Amino acid sequence: MSVMGRADIERLAAPLRRRALAERRWADRSLRVGVGMAVVLVLLCLAPIVLGIPAPRQDLLQALQPPSLQHLFGTDSLGRDIFQRSLFAGRTDLVFAVVTTYLSLAIGVLLGSIAGFAGGHTDSVIMRVVDVMVAFPFIVLLLAIAAIAGAGLTSAYVGVLLVGWALFARLARGQMLVLRERQFMLAGRTMGLSSSRIVLRHGIPNLISTSVVYSMADFVLNIPVLASLSYLGLGVQPPTPEWGSMIADGQGYLFTAWWISTMPGLVIVYVGICLSLIGDGLADRLGTDFQLSP
Repeated sequence: MSVMGRADIERLAAPLRRRALAERRWADRSLRVGVGMAVVLVLLCLAPIVLGIPAPRQDLLQALQPPSLQHLFGTDSLGRDIFQRSLFAGRTDLVFAVVTTYLSLAIGVLLGSIAGFAGGHTDSVIMRVVDVMVAFPFIVLLLAIAAIAGAGLTSAYVGVLLVGWALFARLARGQMLVLRERQFMLAGRTMGLSSSRIVLRHGIPNLISTSVVYSMADFVLNIPVLASLSYLGLGVQPPTPEWGSMIADGQGYLFTAWWISTMPGLVIVYVGICLSLIGDGLADRLGTDFQLSP
């Protein structure tokens, strides 16, 4: 190849290289900003426990106070500080989202990997169950569980876990169908390794990254699920604070005390933004094609 030809290639490759570096820098910043926002939220939610701050009590003399330096998010119709209640509610919502998301991930990835690796009747049975879970109306299922077990946080946990694993299983199964034909998987079979060892030690570590990235989106969705149930009166029961129930409490005051519903809603938006940033950053770091942003 001539020197001129190499120069042409370098000239054509330079913009692509700069673009790749710019995308990597953006992904790094996205991940750092998202993690920073999440750390701030977690620290704020843990602050009342560490500092021994009691839950806000009713003070009718301070009812319906607008946001101010004394009450950052204002007060509700019973005079309770909305900022403090939002922090107490954050522990309930975040723990719910963490448990339902990552327990669903563990169950779904394991069953999906088994289905994709084993094939045959095992694959058919697991995937038919997945199809039923995905096709069944989610809200109807939650309402049915609440009608049987009663309204409360336990019913929300059971309902979300009963359905949440299915999408992770479908995602893991599709990747396992590709992985099981790879050379390192075939080498494990040739060496006489057990199927469980091949799946757990060689299969799942190579497909878990996409599920981890998707879990950020599932995490974001599980918080509004609990908020919606609480809004309908089927989730967390009063007087325990929860973002959805706090939004419902302000429904009758939207034109006179907008902050009662708006401030907890903005907290949910904040959580969605920081987790979306983390998901996009992880997608680039882990080398997956799955993106949370459009």
